[in-house]
Amino acid sequence: MQQQIALGKRPHIIVGTPGRLVDHLTNTKGFSLRMLKYLVLDEADRLLNEDFEKALDDILNVIPRDRHTYLFSATMTKKVKKLQRACLRNPVKIEAASKYSTVDTLKQQYRFIPAKYKDCYLVNILTEMSGCTSMVFTRTCDATRLLAFILRNLNIRAIPISGQMTQAKRLGALNKFKSGECNVLVCTDVASRGLDIPSVDMVINYDIPTNSKDYIHRVGRTARAGRSGVAISLVNQYELEWYLQIEKLIGKKLPEYPAQEEEVLQYLESVTEAKRLSQMKLKEIGGTKKRRGGDDDDEDIERYLGVKGKSSKKVKRK
Repeated sequence: MQQQIALGKRPHIIVGTPGRLVDHLTNTKGFSLRMLKYLVLDEADRLLNEDFEKALDDILNVIPRDRHTYLFSATMTKKVKKLQRACLRNPVKIEAASKYSTVDTLKQQYRFIPAKYKDCYLVNILTEMSGCTSMVFTRTCDATRLLAFILRNLNIRAIPISGQMTQAKRLGALNKFKSGECNVLVCTDVASRGLDIPSVDMVINYDIPTNSKDYIHRVGRTARAGRSGVAISLVNQYELEWYLQIEKLIGKKLPEYPAQEEEVLQYLESVTEAKRLSQMKLKEIGGTKKRRGGDDDDEDIERYLGVKGKSSKKVKRK
């Protein structure tokens, strides 16, 4: 309703997601884009994917063909078919760099590790860099929650953010991260684009992205606007091929992150116990949700993570 009122004032610029814009075009009386002069697609390679196909087609069908169209992205698609969907005529391409590159102020490293010890290496890095603000990227929404639980049980102030959370919950998590109340944000690729948090010191790729271009967006969350930053990729035996594709894309071989395995494995007992407790708690929360007949367990999770109410029982490090 607030958006409908704002649109009724005939603004010069509208910033929105394709789905919400189609919603207003369909349901908001008197709102149209017949007079549109400029169409800007930010993160254009994502918006031209199949996920947004229907919404984008609906928008392109109701806006004037005689307009300026701008596509922006750090990783632009080369597929002509996708670009044709944006109805480009005689396009001009402006490139800041001819290859996919990362900034010079970003220190990038990798560590090749056995999959079974990945949690231990993560805890070791976060403990060594405890004064840093860090973003930890995982592949799935469930992994963000489990990992945040494990880290919380080890006295590391972590909070998850993923596409399964409501917008309000996502903003709440981001605010706690920005304010320093939580210094570790465990996230999926939903947080790899569009977030500008100047204070991020370190990005950890807990799961290596299957699409190497996603790496560029992930590590771009640190070392922003001339600042320095660190990016560490934890590569297990199943992810080596994906990692090699990343090195090929950025055109450089990264140095190895120095860590003594003996020191790292000192965390094994406490990490294993924290994981066991976290899995039990997740199962318990899932059971509670079913008994209530609800479909949103965010509040239970936040309470357990110490975001609301009392904080959880902590597991001491050995």
